[in-house]
Amino acid sequence: MVNIAKRHSESDGPGFLREAFARVHKRLAFELMHAAETITHDGERGRSTENDWISILRSYLPKRYAVDGGIAVDSMGRTSDQLDVIIFDQQYTPTLLETATIRLIPAEAIYAVFDAKPQINATNLAYASDKAASVRRLRRTSVPIPHAGGVYPAKAIFPIVGGILAEKVEWSGGFSRAFRDQMSLLAVAPETRIDCGCGLSHGAFDVFDEGDRLSIGRQEAGLVFFLFRLLNKLQSLGTVPAIDWNAYAALLDVERD
Repeated sequence: MVNIAKRHSESDGPGFLREAFARVHKRLAFELMHAAETITHDGERGRSTENDWISILRSYLPKRYAVDGGIAVDSMGRTSDQLDVIIFDQQYTPTLLETATIRLIPAEAIYAVFDAKPQINATNLAYASDKAASVRRLRRTSVPIPHAGGVYPAKAIFPIVGGILAEKVEWSGGFSRAFRDQMSLLAVAPETRIDCGCGLSHGAFDVFDEGDRLSIGRQEAGLVFFLFRLLNKLQSLGTVPAIDWNAYAALLDVERD
């Protein structure tokens, strides 16, 4: 039996990979967009879209990363806005409270947050920016880590990634000048910037490269581009800082002599 894939890869390796990734993008995009189009109620559609994005990220990110919706909280008791999609540490950090209606995640555990919307436009970019800023403003602790040979110093706090996930890009030119202008407006402060996103109709974008240069993935494989670039960014962040659990416990402490 002739191995068609091997023959194709040997004759044109980059082309073989591009076609393979385009097929993955097409399948995942169809699943996301078809599921959303079959629901007419806006609230239900929104929840379905969030759950679909969560499911895809869970499937393609390593298991060390947990993915869910919820609310971030810090050791001072302050909370973020409700967040559609949160990528957070699963190995070292438990959630603080989980019920049928709420999930509180320590701010220190969070790598990235995303807002899920039907389309990317100026209004929704600003909304996603506000959601990311509500997390970035929270206090994050970091303490030294004892080990057999001594003590590792407290890890520096890394910037939380903020982004947007959508089925479509509203601008007819996709990630055109109008989009770039809006991104520049949001980047005036570190807490409000949008780092990356995926709009299935036009591809994906990020500013992960040095100098915050805008990178745009191919339209026909944008979702795969988004996942690979996000994974590389998460790897570059390393592990989350060691949380000062005493700071959280202090909220529950009683007065002592």
